[in-house]
Amino acid sequence: MNLKKGLFERRPEPFRVLHQEERAAQDLSVQLSSMLPTYYRTRPIVFVCIGTDRSTGDSLGPLVGTLIEEQDIKPFHVYGTLDDPIHAVNLEEKLSQIAAKHINPFIIGVDACLGRLKSVGAIQLSEGPLKPGAGVNKELPEVGEIHLTGIVNVSGFMEFFVLQNTRLNLVMKMAKTIAQAIVLAGDSVERRNAVSIEKWREELQQ
Repeated sequence: MNLKKGLFERRPEPFRVLHQEERAAQDLSVQLSSMLPTYYRTRPIVFVCIGTDRSTGDSLGPLVGTLIEEQDIKPFHVYGTLDDPIHAVNLEEKLSQIAAKHINPFIIGVDACLGRLKSVGAIQLSEGPLKPGAGVNKELPEVGEIHLTGIVNVSGFMEFFVLQNTRLNLVMKMAKTIAQAIVLAGDSVERRNAVSIEKWREELQQ
């Protein structure tokens, strides 16, 4: 569960799209691909999807992880699925495993969060790390250089109860939109990388 940023912390406004918009996945993918490294072969792109299937609202992350793992996402690596979730108990261990496996990875955190009533259903893409741990009373490591969050319900009162009673229908629809955007961004990054490699080869031959 994503923790809100500090009151006086200034960062660029996040890119936001409502999951039910007609071009939500396409628009999100364009913004996401523009924020990713060009050469994924020299700097691995890793999605860390945080959450648990034991809470409907907090299952957004592992649902996204499962959906993108089931598809062909050659430029990307994904951690955190329904089968092998990443949550407060094992987050530090999983991040250590990722650091050991990938050299200088570009990490994107994915998580659910709570927000204002009018923002429920919105998906946000923000610069800076994800700060998981709201409501668990535990200091958890920050995750990623950028992060994706889905506002699944309303914050402010009995947040564990709110998460437990979030509609799975909404969470699933948001997860599908995020997963589709990630797959489209993967296609875009792969095409961009192929063009860059071809240009590099042409320069070598000159």
